[in-house]
Amino acid sequence: MSLVYDAPLCPLSAKLPEVRLFGKRTTLRNPVVIKNHVVGMVGALKTQNRAMHNMRSELKRLMHIVVCIKQVPDSAQIRVHPVTNTIMRQGVPTIINPYDLFALEEALKVRDYHGGDVTVLTMGPPMAEDALRKALTYGADRAVLLTDRHFAGSDTLATSFALSQAIAQIGNSFGTPDIVFTGKQTIDGDTAQVGPGIAKRLNLVQLTYVAKIASIDLSARTITVERRSEGGTQVLKSELPCLITMLEGTAAIRRGSLEDALRAARSEIVKWNAAEAGIEDITKCGLRGSPTVVKRVFAPTPRAEKATQIDTTEKTVRDVADELVTSIFTHQPALEHELSSSGSA
Repeated sequence: MSLVYDAPLCPLSAKLPEVRLFGKRTTLRNPVVIKNHVVGMVGALKTQNRAMHNMRSELKRLMHIVVCIKQVPDSAQIRVHPVTNTIMRQGVPTIINPYDLFALEEALKVRDYHGGDVTVLTMGPPMAEDALRKALTYGADRAVLLTDRHFAGSDTLATSFALSQAIAQIGNSFGTPDIVFTGKQTIDGDTAQVGPGIAKRLNLVQLTYVAKIASIDLSARTITVERRSEGGTQVLKSELPCLITMLEGTAAIRRGSLEDALRAARSEIVKWNAAEAGIEDITKCGLRGSPTVVKRVFAPTPRAEKATQIDTTEKTVRDVADELVTSIFTHQPALEHELSSSGSA
């Protein structure tokens, strides 16, 4: 906004000056009018500055959420080699880890309600880009692929290290995450260790086995969740930022829109190697950083003894219960002795 004079301020008897106000050339009849215009422009500038400040404050309150996903073999089609006892991955289609989909859905729900953006992150070979594009079709805003040969053979310790470094780099590049989401575990490893490992390395509060996010207070920087435990449901309140591992079945997975599908096809996946992710100590990645060694993978041996089936036709509940207890004690006499001994004591 500018105030430009084409002539100096002069007495009323002189030639009237022209002034440019808001990009328009205007002849002013009195210096008092000039003063009033200047005061008005200053007031408009102050109003605009206040609006910009409020906008910046509003943007600061928007959330940045990171969701860690993994591309895994479809467990319904996994086969074990009969000689080597290793998983045969050839020809087996890959999918997004099902537990991670519930984490992604919860992250999108939080984003839709509070505003902000969702970044999906995965570590894997170049083909893992397919999983990231699938996540974009659900509505994620950004995707980061952490891929490097140094990551090959990583166990949960090395994986959590690499992912935590990548999340820190995401914070430097796109804004510090308020929440990091993961699934409770993966279907190929079933360890449930990577999420807590990330939280430990990033010094985040970890909320595991979360069934529901009850509320988020951005002004107070707090979150309240419902967590399932063996004894029931726990209601926990924590500060942000935090890491959440989501349970399965917590929400219906949305269907991606056509607009998101087209955007996912056009989107550029951010690809980082170890150096670009800010990883300086390569010895903590891959096989060198993995103390866990898998000796053998095998399919369980089928039981030779078939299960006993109890006929419940025309029997009361008590009769069925008595027959069941008798059958158990018949097959496990030591159990009957143990229970009898503990009862007499």
